[in-house]
Amino acid sequence: MEDYPAEWEADVVLRDGGTAHLRPIVPADAEALARMHEAQSPESVYLRFFAPLPRLPKRDLDRFVNVDHHDRVALIMLIGDDIIGVGRFDKISATSAEVAFNIADAHQGRGIGSILLEHLAAAAREAGIRRFTAEVLPQNRSMLQVFQAAGYEVDRGFDDGVVAVNFDIDPTARSIAVQASREHRAEALSVRTVLHPTSVVVIGASRKRNSTGNLLIRNITGAKFTGDLWVVHPEADQIAGVRAYRTLGDLPGKADLAVIAVPAESATEVVQECAAHGVKAVLVISSGFAETGAEGAELQRQMVSTARAYGMRVVGPNSFGLVNDSADVSLNASLAPFLPASGTLGLFSQSGALGTALLAAAKSRGLGISTFVSAGNRADLSGNDVLQYWEEDPDTETIGLYLESIGNPRKFSRIARRVSRVKPVIVIKSDLTGRELPPGHIVRTSSLAPNTLDQVLEQAGVIRADTIHQLFDLAQVFSTQPLPAGRRVGVIGNSAALATLVIQRSRSEGLHVESEPVSLHPEVDAETFRTELTAMYARYDIDSVVVTFTPSAGAEESEIAAHLAETAAQSKKTTVACFLGIQGVKDELTTHLTDDGGSRVSHTVPSYVGPEDAVWALARTTDYARWRAADHGNYLELDDLDDKGVRAIIDSALAEARPGVPLRLDRSDTRALLSCYGIEVLPYITASTVDEGLDAAEEIGYPVALKAVTNVLRHRMELGGVRLNIDTPEELIEDFTAVQRIITQVIGESEALVDVQAMAPHGVPCVIRAGEDTLLGPLLSFSLAGDTTELLGDVAHRVAPLTDRDAGEMIRSIKASPRLFGYRGLPQMNIAPLARVLERLSILVERHPQILELVIHPMVATEDEGHVLSARIDLLAHTTRIDSTRRLLS
Repeated sequence: MEDYPAEWEADVVLRDGGTAHLRPIVPADAEALARMHEAQSPESVYLRFFAPLPRLPKRDLDRFVNVDHHDRVALIMLIGDDIIGVGRFDKISATSAEVAFNIADAHQGRGIGSILLEHLAAAAREAGIRRFTAEVLPQNRSMLQVFQAAGYEVDRGFDDGVVAVNFDIDPTARSIAVQASREHRAEALSVRTVLHPTSVVVIGASRKRNSTGNLLIRNITGAKFTGDLWVVHPEADQIAGVRAYRTLGDLPGKADLAVIAVPAESATEVVQECAAHGVKAVLVISSGFAETGAEGAELQRQMVSTARAYGMRVVGPNSFGLVNDSADVSLNASLAPFLPASGTLGLFSQSGALGTALLAAAKSRGLGISTFVSAGNRADLSGNDVLQYWEEDPDTETIGLYLESIGNPRKFSRIARRVSRVKPVIVIKSDLTGRELPPGHIVRTSSLAPNTLDQVLEQAGVIRADTIHQLFDLAQVFSTQPLPAGRRVGVIGNSAALATLVIQRSRSEGLHVESEPVSLHPEVDAETFRTELTAMYARYDIDSVVVTFTPSAGAEESEIAAHLAETAAQSKKTTVACFLGIQGVKDELTTHLTDDGGSRVSHTVPSYVGPEDAVWALARTTDYARWRAADHGNYLELDDLDDKGVRAIIDSALAEARPGVPLRLDRSDTRALLSCYGIEVLPYITASTVDEGLDAAEEIGYPVALKAVTNVLRHRMELGGVRLNIDTPEELIEDFTAVQRIITQVIGESEALVDVQAMAPHGVPCVIRAGEDTLLGPLLSFSLAGDTTELLGDVAHRVAPLTDRDAGEMIRSIKASPRLFGYRGLPQMNIAPLARVLERLSILVERHPQILELVIHPMVATEDEGHVLSARIDLLAHTTRIDSTRRLLS
């Protein structure tokens, strides 16, 4: 393939859920481009070229396919070998370019122009272009709509029969929102295609009953799939009672979903055949791909790229299968020998073996599922895609995911934050940073602390579970109970010992037990228990109830369970129970009431093996309820930010940078860059001699501080690199000489530079970091300064962009934050300046991914103000943010 920026190549999901491949044009595309042009209607050709043009002249064709990928850029979108869309820009000034599009008639209305515009704008920004212009005929309403609907501020003028369109291409809050909305709609539709097939074909089934393909057919027929089921086999007339056809071409119709169970080396060929016969998606059960090593990984890459190039999504390979329990689908295309009942829990698993465990656990706890997807090696369809689908799926009310890895954690966090506001998202904890990946999973690695992703997911409202057991502990509450209104818990039972355990665990998990537990006699009778339950639920100062019960001679467990189910359902308060040492009360813990519409509705109280499990699940449910009810604020939009100045500084510094090698911005440029965002560094003067130091102190005014410029001693008071509260020239001479002696004699550096800086008022020194993480994209960190923070890992992390509430919550979240709020008689510091800097850096690193790392160390928070004493910035010329302003499959 020709030499062009590899990061511009991408697989994308179109508006209708199909996929296509996007890449820069190359000279070898001339024939395909000519073929596309000749297939266009005269009207489409006229709208693009403003004149009849049945065929492209060779001179024009050569010019269209020969571009420099900088001043002249053209991107094409392909399905198979056919070009279905072209977008291009030609630079007309240092910061502007003319843009044009041509979409194949057969693919109009699939959102191709919008996707090409996003990718062209990203490529243009890399080349320093900030504004697009276009000339469009007035009757070309679809193209005018592409520009208008993209979320940019579009200027339009009319001259000589042509509409002139102009707009800045820097991302805006609206353009980002438009992109996210389109991405959500397209990816949700692509998953719906997988989970709602009207016809399924199984390829690779054997007549042997114990074979994988045979089992799949029996499971599909056993679930009473509502659509058409076909089998392709070169010899058999029927398999497992289902008629077999020799080839895909012999089928009586087109299959929406192909279930593939052929050897890995044959999978790509089968996928190509599926594409040729109009299959919309493939589920690959076969193993032998990336989980086996480099050769298998190449087979996997070929298969997935083939599928995407022809518009198909892939589940797997090495998948356990998928299930849709909806009555209008009833599909069990999985290896599971059993299924839970139909319900409201959506499950996603990357592990085949754990897929079995998830389904078994749901069945044993009486939890019904809506859909189940096993992604296997997650080569294409991922947890991000399924989240997009579940967000609006009316059959799914609770979401559970087992994630061994996340290919795009930033995108996951972004989607999950939106989904969590309407449905609980539970993730089983695994290694999500890429350090200990299972075979077959390919992701970027990160050097972040292990708890960073935990904090980022908490920011998104995701509930973390350590085990399958915990996931279903939570799912039981979410699937059966209303969300708690608060943290106040009432405790009732017939064991004082259990009540004590419940109270202790409740308080350790952040719940509030403000009233005495109702501890009944061990041999309590059913009527007394019911009376006390009714009184408990009638209390206004209780938001949720923990009920425990041990075997009693005074009452049948089934009676107690029935009373509890009825009373809890009528109260509408969150309830969890522990019937310790008692089996067989599950049915009695379900009751049926008539809702306001006259329908019979079942209500179940979740019961747990131990009281600790019950309390843990209730506490996490309460945390989620509080998160969901909270005001998460709004993303910031500030109008005093000089992005043009930032770009000028970054571009100038990176002009001579070596590719892939970080560059440290010099300190004057660092101060100027921060100043563009309204962040000022406390003035300092660098001195190389005592006399220069004296002059600097005189200019700044005493008292001053001295700081060694060398990185080894910077911020290291205990090593003698920092001297504070210098009030006189005599002190300065002594301290300056001492610092220089340490630099030259102890550290061994030849140049002994020392900063002379005004003393900041007394306060609490803090550290703020911002920059580009390989996994999470733009990331911010906050902590107090000092070795203790570093040793204990007391650092808060959040992904950008922040809302106007995130920054304050971030500051308060660290364990040492009481030092900012009057701890043990200390004065209370004003955190507003800290929050202001965090908010501005959030926007800075979101907009400028070349900022690899920005460190403010320290920023001193005082009772009145905040003072930035030192900052450094590292840049990287070419970054590949995996969740960027271009939609792509990742």
